Amino acid sequence: MFGQWIKGLLLLGGLTASIAAAAFYGAISVSFGVPGPHASAITLVVPKGAGLNRVSHMLADRGAIRQPRLFAVGARIQGTADRLQAGEFRIPARASMEEVLRRLVSGDVVQHRLTVPEGLSVRQVISLLAKNPVLDGQIAKIPEEGSLRPETYYFVHGETRAQILRRMRQTQDLLLEELWAHRDPATPVRSIKEALILASIVEKETALEGERARIAAVFLNRFKKGMRLQSDPTVIYGLTGGSDLDRPIRQSDLDSETPYNTYRIRGLPPTPITNPGRASLEAVLHPLQTQELYFVADGAGGHVFATTLEEHNGNVQRWRRIERQNR
Repeated sequence: MFGQWIKGLLLLGGLTASIAAAAFYGAISVSFGVPGPHASAITLVVPKGAGLNRVSHMLADRGAIRQPRLFAVGARIQGTADRLQAGEFRIPARASMEEVLRRLVSGDVVQHRLTVPEGLSVRQVISLLAKNPVLDGQIAKIPEEGSLRPETYYFVHGETRAQILRRMRQTQDLLLEELWAHRDPATPVRSIKEALILASIVEKETALEGERARIAAVFLNRFKKGMRLQSDPTVIYGLTGGSDLDRPIRQSDLDSETPYNTYRIRGLPPTPITNPGRASLEAVLHPLQTQELYFVADGAGGHVFATTLEEHNGNVQRWRRIERQNR
């Protein structure tokens, strides 16, 4: 009788413990689903190697959770204590501890975006990278002009400027190989480098999508005839090395002795003058069939084209009248 009584007490104690444990787990589960105390979104950077306790207190310090110990216990119960990811996380307003933990475990890190427009020089791209507050590190080696692809790049906290530059070079190399392999045999350019140089000039001459092929055709026609390209942007690059010229171009600039002054040299300058986009490269590698050899600004953001020098001189006179009227 006594033994049966003791056995009954033990069974009752085990049942009580089970009920208590179930109640404890239930309370944590309920707490984990309660909306958080933060009224607005929070950004949290979790360093590499940060443990559960450190992350729990970081969340509490930022106001994302109320009870760091409860968060840590809940993570252990769910078996995710050692699965927290490093990186930058965006925690929505009022996110529950369950939602916060899910984000930290899934590695749902913040994606940042950097857009590099067509027509920037390497110097200008590096300046753009240097001003970005999220990227880390310095740039030790300056890439060659024209070697960076204008594109929108996505990155996460902790990536370096050198890594983004490496991606820009790799994607530009792949694009050049692709376009060169499918080039029109009619194009007079003889190498990828020549295509890149000429496309960089086209890129700087116009911002209008519909004009690129026509402007490329003018330069290609002049190139085939052995005529000087006479491109103002090449002159500016020879003077500034890739920065903008903060004044109108002068006759003395056109007379300057630099390897990039296509009013003085024949053929192409020694390097690209900017990083051209896909459209300018395609315009050079798939030439438009025209006889045009000249173009000048039309006063409305575009250009007017001519086949003969006489016609071109008339267009230039009209442009100069527009300039005088706008002063």
